[in-house]
Amino acid sequence: MVTINGQLRLMRTRWHDRELGSTTPTDVWLDEAENTISEGVREMACRLNQSASSFAAAANNLSRAAHIELSKETLRQVVEGEAKGVLKMMQRAELGPTWSASECRTEQGTTRVYGGCDGVLVPLITDAEKQRRRAKVKAKRRRCGRKRKPLPRLKPGADTAYKEFKLGYLYDETKEHRYVNVTAGDHEVAGRMLKRMSDQVDLPQAQERVALIDGAPWIRNQFELHGLVDAIGLDFYHLQEHVQTARKGVFGEASEEGRNWLSELLHTLKHEGYDSAWQRVTELRRTLRSAAKRKALDELLQFMAVRRDMIRYPEFQRNSWQIGSGPTESECKTTTHRVKGRGRRWNGDNAEGLASLAALHDSGLWHRRWTTLEPSRN
Repeated sequence: MVTINGQLRLMRTRWHDRELGSTTPTDVWLDEAENTISEGVREMACRLNQSASSFAAAANNLSRAAHIELSKETLRQVVEGEAKGVLKMMQRAELGPTWSASECRTEQGTTRVYGGCDGVLVPLITDAEKQRRRAKVKAKRRRCGRKRKPLPRLKPGADTAYKEFKLGYLYDETKEHRYVNVTAGDHEVAGRMLKRMSDQVDLPQAQERVALIDGAPWIRNQFELHGLVDAIGLDFYHLQEHVQTARKGVFGEASEEGRNWLSELLHTLKHEGYDSAWQRVTELRRTLRSAAKRKALDELLQFMAVRRDMIRYPEFQRNSWQIGSGPTESECKTTTHRVKGRGRRWNGDNAEGLASLAALHDSGLWHRRWTTLEPSRN
């Protein structure tokens, strides 16, 4: 077997009885009878893979860092096997945070937990691409002229080149307590994931429960459906992007008047609220004759109207609540960093597993996974 201390040869006594069969008592203690790669090596492979650009690079890093020789393919199987095991544990709530909402105390003396959720696109290998690859392999085998073992059964590919994964994030004011989960399921699966995460941290125990989202209706619906938070706020910077678009449509890119209007409107939104900001926009619209400029403001007004009860920045600031979903946006990038990049294409379950490994790390649960829970089998 391969261990972090090098390759070891295990000698065990096997007992056999014609009626009772065979048994190897030492295996019960070692728990490694069918495992040729130790738990320590599997953890190290997963850890090095997190920051690598490919499995080949991770295998090379493993060789240089620990003098452990694994082929690119073996390392891939090890990492993907462990990743799927971690994903299952998180889905079953067998692996969760060591903190609770009652511990998330703020400078004001209250307990507060923020919630976030967002979608992020992940590159997948399509079924058509898999068929083309299989055809090339078969042609190469025919040219070889030698008899080969049949190819393994082809695993179906995705119907599109990209799929939106859903990420859920719970954190406190200082980010000292963080919990991240990811799923390849739809919005309903994401909602159940958020509910499970809420139960694991005992979210109702927090005095203040605030969600910060980018305004997508499905995210808001899931937070409300499961009754997870007391207040939902629209990310201020997403709203700012829509205001910027309206400014360019009305005043053009380089207009100083447009920049002043933008600054004043954002100040109004942040310190006076929705009604005052709505009045400013409609007053400007009444002075315009251009249909294109009116349309630019109509789109902004429509975006604001649908999210009216989430545009409550003065209230949030009075309560010392954050108004940006930046932590969730950043977490989307770090969680999918390994699976995104030039030329990378994945089977959906493998991509979901690798994203779960990143979520495990960012949740501060990496050490707990490889010290207190049963290792998955490859």
